[in-house]
Amino acid sequence: MLTATAELIDEVGYDGLTTTLIAERAGVAVGSLYQFFPDKRAVVQELALRNLERFVQTISERFETERHAHWWQAVDTVFDTYLAMYREVPAFSRLHFGDVVDLRLLDPGRENNAVIAEKLTELISTEFDLDPADLLLPLTVAVEAADAVLHLAFRRDGPEGDRCMISEAKDLVRGYLSTRIPEGAEGPPAPKPAAAPAGKRSANYPNDLPSPR
Repeated sequence: MLTATAELIDEVGYDGLTTTLIAERAGVAVGSLYQFFPDKRAVVQELALRNLERFVQTISERFETERHAHWWQAVDTVFDTYLAMYREVPAFSRLHFGDVVDLRLLDPGRENNAVIAEKLTELISTEFDLDPADLLLPLTVAVEAADAVLHLAFRRDGPEGDRCMISEAKDLVRGYLSTRIPEGAEGPPAPKPAAAPAGKRSANYPNDLPSPR
């Protein structure tokens, strides 16, 4: 049902979406849909939450597999993940994280961007061993600023986004955060390559041989 909802939002928008259309596209009875969701808003809310989970999970996986020597590389990872979802995930370009429906769709007690900022604070503070209390406000401001400029970029140039405007958004966020995040904030050291078993040469041979005295 969520996949059907995403497809329909791309086709008819949120305003044109109905529970009847969702049920028809998903191949289920409307009554079956109502067993899980009271209305179309609830379906879209679940879709937005799924997108948030995908966003956070993708960033987490990239943080685990990529070496971020400096915090701005992590910020670039966040940007790239968002842009990929905007361009590739059905309905995301129209729905974002639910803003089109309700600014508090993800959590009734907080605005959607506040939820995003909190998730990013958790990820980045862990990656760079920073105090989350020092990061939450700057990242909240950065998320709001980037959100506004990125929306403008995609209004100007459709599904791909205005690349110059996207670059400006990155520069804007980097410039602001550089005055708020400690200069020496660096990621964990890169893992050392495993030693080659006796009698075998490593992939880095001969560069891993000790230098002659």
